[in-house]
Amino acid sequence: MKKHIKSNVFWVGKVDWELETFHGEELTTHHGSTYNSYLIQEEKTVLIDTVWKPFASEFVNNLASEIDLKQIDYIVANHGEIDHSGALPELMRLIPDTPIYCTANAVKSLKGMYHEDWNFNVVKTGDKLDIGNGKELVFVEMPMLHWPDSMAAYLTGDNILFSNDAFGQHYATEMLYNDLVDQCDLFQEAMKYYANILTPFSAVLKRKLQEIASLGLPIEIIATSHGVIWRDNPLQIVEKYAEWADNYQENQITIVYDTMWNGTRTLAENIARGIQLADPEVTVKVFNLPKSDQNDVITEVFKSKTVVVGSPTINNGILHTVAGFAHLMKEMKFKNKKAAAFGCYGWSGESVKILNQLLQDAGFELIDEGYRTQWNPDQDKQQEAVEFGKKIAQG
Repeated sequence: MKKHIKSNVFWVGKVDWELETFHGEELTTHHGSTYNSYLIQEEKTVLIDTVWKPFASEFVNNLASEIDLKQIDYIVANHGEIDHSGALPELMRLIPDTPIYCTANAVKSLKGMYHEDWNFNVVKTGDKLDIGNGKELVFVEMPMLHWPDSMAAYLTGDNILFSNDAFGQHYATEMLYNDLVDQCDLFQEAMKYYANILTPFSAVLKRKLQEIASLGLPIEIIATSHGVIWRDNPLQIVEKYAEWADNYQENQITIVYDTMWNGTRTLAENIARGIQLADPEVTVKVFNLPKSDQNDVITEVFKSKTVVVGSPTINNGILHTVAGFAHLMKEMKFKNKKAAAFGCYGWSGESVKILNQLLQDAGFELIDEGYRTQWNPDQDKQQEAVEFGKKIAQG
C-alpha cells in the first residue's frame, strides 16, 4: 500500500477505478480517480491529507499496518473537502490530540463537515513547520483554488510541492508518475479538470502562480491530490496552467444545440459546413447536448474562440438542456470568447433572443443577432444557415 516517492516520503492514498462522477453527479470521471495522501517520516512523522470518506476504514487500517498511528506527530489538511479529509474522523478517534495544520478557513470547513473541535493549528503563507533532519514544511495559502480554505505545502530538502487540487486530474492509475502513463489521456484529463473546476478562478490562479514563483522554491516533484505525481519536468504542468489561465483559446469553433424534430440539428450541421467553407483551417466541432457529456463539451468550449448555441422555441422559451448548459457556461466565467445563437420555431420564435441574452450574461461577445427560421428548414433556409456559418467564421 505504501509507495516510496523520494527520501522519506511515501504515497499512502487510494486508487478509485470505479469512480464515474464527482461532486455528486456534476462532473464525469471517465478514467476514475485517485485520492492521494502522503506520509513523511523524518524526525517527525507527518500525514498530508487523507482520502474520500467511503474509503476511510480501509485507509486507516492500511496506515496502521505501516506505522503505529500514535507516531504521527502532525497532520496537514490542505483542503477540507471530503475527498481529501473524509478519513479524518475515523483517524482522529484513534489519535484525538494530534495537531492538524490548516488555514483559518479550513478550520471552518472541517468543523462544518464533521462538527469536531480538533487540535487545529492555523497557518498562513510563509509559515514553517520544522520536521527534523534539517527539513521544513513551508505553507502557501491558495484560496479559491478551488475553495477558500485551500493551501499547498512545500517540503524543503526534497523540494516537493504538495499542491492539493492544483495541477491534478481525475485519472486512476497504479503507475503513480506522469512519465509512466499515456500522455494524451493525461493532458486531456488535466485540461478537463482545469476547464470544469478551475476556470472560474483563472485570474486568482495567475496571481498565485506569480506568488509561488516569487518565493524562489526549487520544485523537483509536484505531488497532487488527484491523479499522477509530476516528477518528469514537473514545471510543464505549471506552464500549462499559466497558459490556460490566460484567457485560453485555440483555433476552434464549437457548436452546441438541442433539437425537437431535427430542424435545429439541420441548421447546426449547415452552420458547421459554412464555417469550414469560409475557414478550412479552423477546427469545427458539433455537439447534440443531450447526447453528449456536458463536462467534455465544457472542455471543448474552453478550447474554443467562438461558441454557437442553438435551440428551437418551446413554450415561449428554450429547451432546458440548452438553458442548463448556458447556466454552466456562465458559472465558468469564460473570457475573450465570441458567440452566436440559432434555432427553429413553429409559432412564436423567442429562442434566439433568449439565447442571445443568456450568452451575453455569460460574458460572451455576440458576433451577430443570430439566425432563426420557421418550421423545418428547406434548401433555401439551409443555404442561409451555411451563409450564417461563413459570417461566424469571419468573426
